Amino acid sequence: MDLYENQKQLPHVVYNHYQLAKNRMYPGIDIAQKTANLSSLNKPTIISVMKVLVCKEPGTLIYIDRAKPEAGVGNTLLRIRRMGICGTDLHAFEGTQPYFNYPRVLGHELAAEVVTSDGDFKKGDLVTVIPYINCQTCLACRNGKPNCCSNIKVLGVHTDGGMAEYLEVPTRLLLPANGLSMDELVLVEPLAIGAHGIRRASVQKNEFVLVVGAGPIGLGTMEFARIAGAKVIALDINDRRLAFCKDRLNVSYAINASTEDVMLRLQDITGGDMPTVVIDATGSLKAINNAFQYMAHGARYVLIGLQKGDISFSHPEFHKREATLMSSRNATREDFDHVLWAMKNKLVDPANYITHRVKFDDVATEFHKWIDPANGVVKAMVEL
Repeated sequence: MDLYENQKQLPHVVYNHYQLAKNRMYPGIDIAQKTANLSSLNKPTIISVMKVLVCKEPGTLIYIDRAKPEAGVGNTLLRIRRMGICGTDLHAFEGTQPYFNYPRVLGHELAAEVVTSDGDFKKGDLVTVIPYINCQTCLACRNGKPNCCSNIKVLGVHTDGGMAEYLEVPTRLLLPANGLSMDELVLVEPLAIGAHGIRRASVQKNEFVLVVGAGPIGLGTMEFARIAGAKVIALDINDRRLAFCKDRLNVSYAINASTEDVMLRLQDITGGDMPTVVIDATGSLKAINNAFQYMAHGARYVLIGLQKGDISFSHPEFHKREATLMSSRNATREDFDHVLWAMKNKLVDPANYITHRVKFDDVATEFHKWIDPANGVVKAMVEL
C-alpha cells in the first residue's frame, strides 16, 4: 500500500491510547498507518487531523492527512499562518540538497500563532521559529554554537517542517512577534542566515565585501553587510537580480559575471586592492571555486552556500594571501535578535523580498515554477 496516495480527507480518526503514544514517539507516521489496525481499539480517543504537504521524492509533492499534534512537555503547538519558500526547499524538490532524506515535509521559514504552550506564550501570540533543533549537550552546543550542533535536526531538512496546518516545536526556539507582521516574521530566518555570515566574517566599516549570488540569502547578506558599514559588491549572472540589488537594496556596485570581466571590474572598484571579504551565497561549485581568485591579500572567504561536491583551489595562491576560509551554517539566537532589531529600526524592509504569494492548497501545483529564474522569484510566500 502506498502511504502517500489515495488518502481520504477524514474529519477525525479514532485510535487507541497505545497508538497515540506510539505516534507521539514516531510523529512521521501518517493517517493511513494510524487507521490500519482499528480492530484492536480500546479506550478510544478522538484525534483531529490536519493537512500536510509531503515531498515524497524529488519532483513530487502530495497532500496527505496526519493527526494534529499536541504540545508535549517543553513544547508549543503552533497554527502555521505564513511560510517562506527558500533555496533549501527548492533544492530538496530538485533532489540536490545535502543532508536530506525522503519523504519529507518541507518548510522552516515560519510565522505562526500559538495554540497551546508549555511555557510563557499565550494562545493567539504571534511568533517565529528558530528552526534548528539542537541537542544542547554536544561540544558545539556547550560552546555556544547550537547552529552547528553535531546532532542538529533542522525543520524541513532532517525532520518534518512547517508545510502543514499545525506544528509542534520546542518552546525554547520561539521568538515573539513584538509588533512585527506575519510577513516580517517569515523573513527573520533567511535574513539571519546572511547576518550570521557577516558576523562570521567580522565585517568592518568601509571594507569592500563581495557577495556572490543575488538569491534570497545573498540579498540578505548584502543587507547586513551594508548595515555593518561595508561597501557592497553584488556578483551574479542575472541582470534582473543585479538591478534589484541596486534599485531596492541600495547596493553600491553590481557585476554580471556572464557579460563582464570580473577581475578587471573588481580591481577598478577597489582601486586595485580586491575585496577583503568574499562571501558565496550560490551553492554552485563553479562559482565557489572561481571566487578564490577574487580575494585580496589577507582576505576572508565565507561559504554560506552549500553543495555536494569537493571544492578545489590553488594552495600557493591561497597561501601567499594568508587567506582565511570558513563556512557559515544556519544562525544563532544572537543573529535572530540582530535581524529583529534591524526590522524594528526599519533598516530592512521585508516587502522588498516578497515577489509571489500562494495559498497552501495551491503550493503543489505552483512549486515547480519557482525554480525557473525566468519567473523572477525572490521570495514566494505561502498563506494558510
